[in-house]
Amino acid sequence: MKIAIIGGSGFENPSFAELQERTVQTPYGTVIVKEGVYDDIPIVLLSRHGKDHTLTPSKVNYRANMYALKESNVTHILATTACGSLRENIQRGDLVIVDQFIDFTRHRHITFHDSFEPGNAVHTPMATPFSEKIRSSLIQGCTHFNFRHHTKGTVITIEGPRFSTKAESHMFRSWGADVINMSIAPETILANELGIPYSAIAISTDYDCWKEDEVPVTWDEILKTFQENVGNVVSLVQYVITNLARPETPSVPVVKPPFDLKQHIRTVPHWPKTGVMFRDITTLLQDPVALRYTMDRFVAKYKDAKIDKILAIESRGFIFGSILADRLHLPLVLARKPGKLPSEKVTINYQTEYSLDTLEIHTDAITEGDAVLIIDDLLATGGTARAAADLVTKCKGTVYECAFVITLPELGGIQKLGDLSIFNLIEFDGE
Repeated sequence: MKIAIIGGSGFENPSFAELQERTVQTPYGTVIVKEGVYDDIPIVLLSRHGKDHTLTPSKVNYRANMYALKESNVTHILATTACGSLRENIQRGDLVIVDQFIDFTRHRHITFHDSFEPGNAVHTPMATPFSEKIRSSLIQGCTHFNFRHHTKGTVITIEGPRFSTKAESHMFRSWGADVINMSIAPETILANELGIPYSAIAISTDYDCWKEDEVPVTWDEILKTFQENVGNVVSLVQYVITNLARPETPSVPVVKPPFDLKQHIRTVPHWPKTGVMFRDITTLLQDPVALRYTMDRFVAKYKDAKIDKILAIESRGFIFGSILADRLHLPLVLARKPGKLPSEKVTINYQTEYSLDTLEIHTDAITEGDAVLIIDDLLATGGTARAAADLVTKCKGTVYECAFVITLPELGGIQKLGDLSIFNLIEFDGE
């Protein structure tokens, strides 16, 4: 197996593998590709618009590009492309695993057959133009990483390099197109003629110009949004490369309820003082399956919530907060003990079950109106969580909810947070 990655706008030079340039001579022109390995799997990278994005969509030599991949003995092609959304529910940053296209180009070479041999006409079937095997792997990867995605969609490819008029944009919507770009249709057609399975990751970067409450698309906005999400694209490409080559080896175990999370929490009697039954999460963190289950529960709870930021409490809250922020694509705010934050701070003093303490966040971490999810490993007396909530309020934000792996109801923390919504995975009796 040898997998090609076609890099589109903003993805011309991904750096997840060591690659060597090679020049390929084809009947349609010369093409530069880069070859190497990722996870011991041979890969080929082709930059659609050239190394420095110098080729306009209409001037890309699609026949040479696709033929060069055939000459490189590629078995599968995975393309990336920035696209405009033509649907309200396809937001900026969403990934669309397209399954159909409309070709609205007019100046492209979209066949290798300029003529037919007598008695040998070639008409390539195109009812299902994108490889279902690659699409299935892409969807599986999006689900694995909890990326916002759409499992199908119709992409319309226009000529470019200009953007659409409003009339065109509305027309494309009426035709049933979900996203719009300037490159995918010719590649798909040519890949099908060559018999190479092809699929694409479409990254929604804008709303074209049909949406009246949005500024019409600009090139700078496309690149900005793409770059903000390029990490997701890289992760997904890496996942699919490995999944296609080794489908029998899932990269992360799938964990489904019922799952006894309590068995993964170690209880340490009389620590840090006599009478306390300390609930130690280090045993949970040492078990990848238990940690995966924990984070899957939090993701399932909050993936559709209207949350602007996640505030994690020092120090064990940082672990769960950082993973959740990454999987939900949300900013992470750190609430720290005194002397740890370098810039201007908002400070709250509070009482814990053991002593007086202080909690701080940067003054620019939360802005007025932000809906903030507070997360920590454990709720005991509730002093620290209450202080975190007060910091959010002091910054004129609102607390969406307080989330904990563990709660100890007998210690009164739930009552201390009585005006706030609380979510926990498990609870223990006693101290």
